[in-house]
Amino acid sequence: MVQSMTGFGRGCAQAGARTFSVEIRTLNHRFAEYVIHLPRELGEWEERLRRELTAHLSRGRVEVWVNVRGQSWPKAVRVDGQLARAYVEVAQAVAQQFSLKLDLTPAVLLSLPEVITVEEQEVDLELWWPTCAQALSEALTKVLAMRQREGVALKEDMLSKLMVLHQLTQDIKSLAAAVPDFYRNKLQERLATLGPEAVVDETRLAQEVVFMADRADINEEVVRLLSHFDQLEAALAMDEPVGRRLEFLLQEANREVNTIGSKAQDKDISSLVVQCKAELEKLREQAQNVE
Repeated sequence: MVQSMTGFGRGCAQAGARTFSVEIRTLNHRFAEYVIHLPRELGEWEERLRRELTAHLSRGRVEVWVNVRGQSWPKAVRVDGQLARAYVEVAQAVAQQFSLKLDLTPAVLLSLPEVITVEEQEVDLELWWPTCAQALSEALTKVLAMRQREGVALKEDMLSKLMVLHQLTQDIKSLAAAVPDFYRNKLQERLATLGPEAVVDETRLAQEVVFMADRADINEEVVRLLSHFDQLEAALAMDEPVGRRLEFLLQEANREVNTIGSKAQDKDISSLVVQCKAELEKLREQAQNVE
């Protein structure tokens, strides 16, 4: 199934007092790029999240935000008793030296630099992962649904453009069949300007027509071009990511169209070639949106 590379999804799940929310936004990108934003406390989940994303999203820029609301992370207060004792001893010495009253309360002592520190306690993140995974699954489901909906529209649009290209190519093929007669008439018109006394060698004339028609022969290019269109239609029917395949086939089709335009010295064929290029460019732009 053809899928777009653009989508958005959000999922939430709750465990106790904590609520996990996961937002996923996907954008066009030539390759696969994963950008994961996690709270510092959940940093070790990055690789696990990347594996989950890779299993479902094979191409595009994937941006993910994981947030946790509710109960704060558990913390512990540590007191540096040795440093506090040193502060007290210094204060007592200063008070005795200058005959001062020592007014050192616990609140003042604890406010001194580095006497107390707040440390985060170790948390078993495995207990929280199922909740985050639930939110991630919901977000992925929504992203994939959006990408599939847009993919259906992309497929229909690309198939319609391929129908136009098929018809244009068939028209080019029909015009190409008349190229030998075109060159014969063109040579005869030139010879007619030489006057009635000019002697025309019919054999030489036929050889010249064959030579010029051979140089302008585009039958092989037309056959390959139609084959590329058939392969594009087949790719659009595949149940796998086909974006890169489409881009390659369109590149090859564009090469054949350019060759046809350079070989067929015919204004009608040239006009059709211009139309083909315009449709191929539209297809190329659409293929850049396909996973």
